[in-house]
Formats: sequence, C-alpha cells, structure tokens
Amino acid sequence: MWLSMLCPRFLRRSSTLRKLLVLVLLGTIIESQLVYYRVARAQHEFEAQDTSLQKPTRVFIASLHWNNERILRTEWNDGVVDLVNTLGAENVFVSVYESGSWDDSKGALRELDKKLEALGVAKRIVLDDETHEDLLKSPPQDKGWIKVRSGELAGQTVPRRIPYLSRLRNLSLEPLLELAENGTTFDYVLFLGDVVFSVPDVIGLLNTNQGHYAAACSLDFSKPPLFYDTFALRDSKGHEHATQTWPYFRSSESRVAMFNGRPVPVSSCWNGIVAMPTSAFTGLKGLKFRGIDDTLAEYHVEGSECCLIHADNPASRTRGVFLNPNVRVGYSREAYDKVHTPGSWLSPLQVYMGIWRNRLVRLTTTPWLKERVVRGSVRRWEQKGEDREEPGQFCLIDEMQVIVYNGWKHL
Repeated sequence: MWLSMLCPRFLRRSSTLRKLLVLVLLGTIIESQLVYYRVARAQHEFEAQDTSLQKPTRVFIASLHWNNERILRTEWNDGVVDLVNTLGAENVFVSVYESGSWDDSKGALRELDKKLEALGVAKRIVLDDETHEDLLKSPPQDKGWIKVRSGELAGQTVPRRIPYLSRLRNLSLEPLLELAENGTTFDYVLFLGDVVFSVPDVIGLLNTNQGHYAAACSLDFSKPPLFYDTFALRDSKGHEHATQTWPYFRSSESRVAMFNGRPVPVSSCWNGIVAMPTSAFTGLKGLKFRGIDDTLAEYHVEGSECCLIHADNPASRTRGVFLNPNVRVGYSREAYDKVHTPGSWLSPLQVYMGIWRNRLVRLTTTPWLKERVVRGSVRRWEQKGEDREEPGQFCLIDEMQVIVYNGWKHL
C-alpha cells in the first residue's frame, strides 16, 4: 500500500517492463518454432534429393593425411570407394598426400591404393617419410620459417605451420595441373578432409546452390553441438563466428540463411569437405595455397591457407562462397551420428537457446576490438616496406603457429 503511494510511477514502469519481457519471450518462442520447422523441412528436402548428378561429373579428389589410421580404416577408405562407385571410376582421380605419420596411416592408404587399383581408378597416393622432427632438424629455409622472439621457443628459427600445409596442398594438386596440360579436365576439385561422410553428403555438396558457387563447404563437428573449423570460417561480412553452436554467425545475411536451412553466404569456409570448380586452379592464373608473408607473420599475425584461398579467388566475389548446413560431417562416427538424427538435426530447445545465446553475444560483444589489433599489425607491416598488401585481412588472427615435433603449436 505504502509502496504504491510512494512509487506509483515505478510500479507502472515495472508492470510495463514485465509485459514487454513476456512479449519478447513469447515472440522468441514463436520465432524458434517457425525456424525449427524450416530447418526440419530443409533437411527433409535434402534427404529426399536425387543422389545422382544431372550429368556425368568429373571430380578430382584431393586429400591430406597425418596420423589418420583409425578413421582411414574404419570410415574414410570405404567412403572414397563408395563415392568412386557412384561417380564412376572413369570420372574420378584420387590424389592423396600423407606426410610423416607415426601411426599406420601409410598401411591404411596402401589398402586404399589396392582397392582403387582394382576399380581402375586413376590415382596418385604419396607416402612421405619426412616427419615434423625431420623437418625441424633440417636447415632453415628462406621462406616459411620464422624466428620466435618469446616463450619457450624464444630465439629458435622454426617452420611455420601454414606455409607447410600450403606446400602439401599444392603438391596434392600437382596431378590436376599435369593432366590439364595433357587435355584431361575435371569439373570440380573435392577437398576431402579426414572426416566421416556419405555419398549423399558429397552429391548434396556438389549440388549446392544449383552448382553456382566459387566454393561450397560442409559443416564439420568433432564434439557436437560445437562446430570445429573456427580458423577458416568467416561470415558474409568477414567476421569470426559469434557462437560455436547454432546459428553461429554475426551477420544477418548468414544467420537468415541458417534459419531457413539454405546455403549460407560466407566470406570463407573449409569445414571438412570443400568443392570448388577446377578452373580456379588451372591455367596461367591458377590459384595456389599460401600463407601470409613471413615478414607479416613476425607481427604475431596468422591466417589459414583454407581462408586465404577464397580471399585470393576472384570468383569468390562473383559466384559466392557457401556453407551448406545440410551437409554435416564428423571427425568420428559418434560425432557424425549426433548431427544426423531423424526429423531434424536440431531440437526445438536447441533452436530456442541458440537464438537467445547468439543474440546476447551479438548485443554484448563486438569483433571490432580483435579485428582492430590485426588491422594495426597489418598497417605497421605495410608502412615498413613498399608494395606490401594482404588481400585476406579478414582471415587473420592475432596468433603465431609453428611446427613442433609432435604437431604444431599456437604461440
């Protein structure tokens, strides 16, 4: 009684705020239900698609492997054989580059080699004996090495991770270029990661956006519901993810596509499996994987070669880069199965919580601060020399990545 006499305005305002909060909550519940049904419908339509391509499609499969024996023997080898049988052995070339594994990845790939040989598939499977430890013992090279200035590796000159991976990816594409010189062509390069996948996944990826794209990527998971490849994925505005759980993105264009289960326009992606038209890599101006310049990396900046390839590709601006949310792959069978539940891969609760979590993160954080640090580093680098330019600034993060004997290290 006394409170109502002393604070009538407060009570009226409090009542209005409660009503507004109830309306917002109800609105989000309705929105999440609509989104849930759209996503479920998109998944149903994807699963009901014809798993054959409209015309014979020639695919160059490129893959890197390092200590992948388990998934090779349990999932990957059989997946490749199934894919070859679907596309037709005459329409496929398989290029695999394995480097310095200490498990029996080489043995697993020899088994694949025999299976592909029996099918009559054109192939090149390279089993490289050089380990990371061997690389570290070799003399430093003019490019792709960096002197560490602080931490436990301070004073040492060591190989950088991204130029190393770029070199291996380019080696895996060498047969494509050799064949092109001899008049043998392919429609797509399919970069196939060490993931669990199915033939419908690959066919669906190739058919993304009716085949009109500079690149189409799957969505990858190691520990669902968190997606895996945060290093390479950038939304349509070039920002990192807002949340590692659905719907992931900051930009409204990317989120709206995710809400509808449609191919998501992004600036960059990799995320397990990637399809790109072969024309991007052949010819005089064919793309090459690369790392940023060593002199820029000295400013404690790094970018994924799998992002920089999209920044370097002129077709990214004209044909677009898309992440297909209906093509979901896993780094284990368990992860794959968790994102392939019947009906919808997302529950109504996941949709509701995802909308709120993403909204709150976007309201309370900004990518500007992290991006400002990187822009400042790039600007100082540009000022130190002539004609310095990095077209893939949206790929860059405030980090250094180097090779160590048992893998790589983030500094």
